[in-house]
Amino acid sequence: MRFLTFALAATCLLAPPSFASPANPANGAEYLTLQRAQDVQTNGKRVEVIEFFMYHCPACYALEPALAAWVKKQGDKILFRRIHIPHIPDKDPEAHLFLTLEAMGLADSMHDKVLATWHVEHLRLKDDNDNLNWALKNGIDKARFLDAYNSFGTMTKLRNLLRVSANYQVDSTPTLVVAGHYLSNPALVNTANPRLPQQEVLNATLQVLDALVAKAAKEAP
Repeated sequence: MRFLTFALAATCLLAPPSFASPANPANGAEYLTLQRAQDVQTNGKRVEVIEFFMYHCPACYALEPALAAWVKKQGDKILFRRIHIPHIPDKDPEAHLFLTLEAMGLADSMHDKVLATWHVEHLRLKDDNDNLNWALKNGIDKARFLDAYNSFGTMTKLRNLLRVSANYQVDSTPTLVVAGHYLSNPALVNTANPRLPQQEVLNATLQVLDALVAKAAKEAP
């Protein structure tokens, strides 16, 4: 994946060569502190965790089973949500589909089905017609889908995705942001310890998330 490979190369220039441990991650190695903390959608009782992802991203697909289990294990301690970053800057069809499903309240229930379309069926959803045909194939009402797809709210969010990604300093997928303040991803963990096998990198990333959620909970007012 070109996007992830580029991020790994860039991170190699910035991160120190030492590796602390996933359970005791170091700022600047296994995670980064955002230059400007972002607003969260919680009231302080739960820690917000955001996954920045793309449907076509192989690393996102590889992480998904372990991440889903991690989210379930966290329970009420966290508020988990996703943001689909745009692969292309102008009206990215993948992000457009995600925002539409989100507006319809279907983003979570349809998440695995969209991923399977890309990574199991190897079908690309590359334009509006592909997205509509996918929705109809999966039993979604055509009128409701098109209303959400073309709505002012969906189109506004779609236009703002690049700005949102920049505010969160996201340059690879998957990337996880905890409490609007701390960022980690497999690229950072891999750079901190390049000898870890791929699956261990994904597991270590979730261990870093454990530590960051605990850190954020302690810091909450």
